Amino acid sequence: MTLKRLLPVLILVACAAAAYALGLHKFLTLDALRDNRGALAAYVKDHYLLAALAYMVLYTVAVALSLPAGAVLTLAGGLLFGIPMGIVFTVLGATLGATALFVIARTAAGDTLRATAGPFLASMADGFSKDAFNYLLFLRLVPAFPFWAVNLAPALLGMKLVPYIVATAIGILPGTTVFSLFGASLGEVFDKGGEVSLKSVLSPTLLAALAGLGLLALLPIVLRRWREHQV
Repeated sequence: MTLKRLLPVLILVACAAAAYALGLHKFLTLDALRDNRGALAAYVKDHYLLAALAYMVLYTVAVALSLPAGAVLTLAGGLLFGIPMGIVFTVLGATLGATALFVIARTAAGDTLRATAGPFLASMADGFSKDAFNYLLFLRLVPAFPFWAVNLAPALLGMKLVPYIVATAIGILPGTTVFSLFGASLGEVFDKGGEVSLKSVLSPTLLAALAGLGLLALLPIVLRRWREHQV
């Protein structure tokens, strides 16, 4: 692996380390959102387009650097931009960030890792290449897998860029919609002095519903494999 190909990864790692060292992720919390809601809302009102662009850039950077802020940012999108624009801006920002990480990983390390990982990863890559879209859709829909890991795995398994982007945008839409809707009602909760936690959003019913959608995404794979065995 040449230094030129490795450079984007080194820059990304350095930026992530700097962000954590400076404690930037600590500002992306529900408490910070509650304390700065008035100022943020006023800025959105006076500079809507610039605020929307800044929000999407922040979301893109947070995802690319794998900062644990996606849930809070999605709630903030619903709170500040409402429905449906909070959903639109969040999906765009998250998809751009995931795509950036995918491209960097595939360009810098994908070929090398696949060449050195042996037959196990090679067999996974073969299976993933046949049904990559549905596999990724399942991984995006079911909130049991770290977002950063789901961003990297398809790159290392040889998934193509366009299906990756489409599956990512579709797969994060249901969860984004739920969080944005919850975020749109946060103003009333904050005004009443109520406590808010991410557990309030991630109810067992929601998790079960997302898991069900994930299983539906795998249904075409199951049917195709069944038909192959029938031939």
